[in-house]
Amino acid sequence: MFRNDDISINTVIGAGTMIRGDIHSNGFIRVDGDIDGNIETPGNIIINKGARIRGNVTARSAIIGGIIQGNITAPVSIHLLTSSAVLGDIATRDLQVEDGVIINGHCIALSDEQQYNTSYTNYEDKKAIQARSLMQPFFSEQD
Repeated sequence: MFRNDDISINTVIGAGTMIRGDIHSNGFIRVDGDIDGNIETPGNIIINKGARIRGNVTARSAIIGGIIQGNITAPVSIHLLTSSAVLGDIATRDLQVEDGVIINGHCIALSDEQQYNTSYTNYEDKKAIQARSLMQPFFSEQD
């Protein structure tokens, strides 16, 4: 899943740590604690058993052992361990799911890069349209 040059962890969120806010890192992230916010990295991420994330996770590749209430986008790969639960959407080109995993959301898992990119773009467009329509008032001012 990870190449040899991808194993140096740049950021560690330790067990017992609670962070409220978004995290942007340029490298490999390991999470053992709780985060109430989005996580973004162009590198890889490991979310260990016992970790809880309430927010979206965006990384190159992800290994998930904890609970995520949000969407996961990792174009290269996502590996969901037995202890994981995802309450949100998943987008990747390579998905591995162990027994006992809970997923409640949509999933895009296409190995072909062009098909993945097309499907992911369509998914993002639909989300944007839905978000915009939800923000519109139910009644016009003339009603």
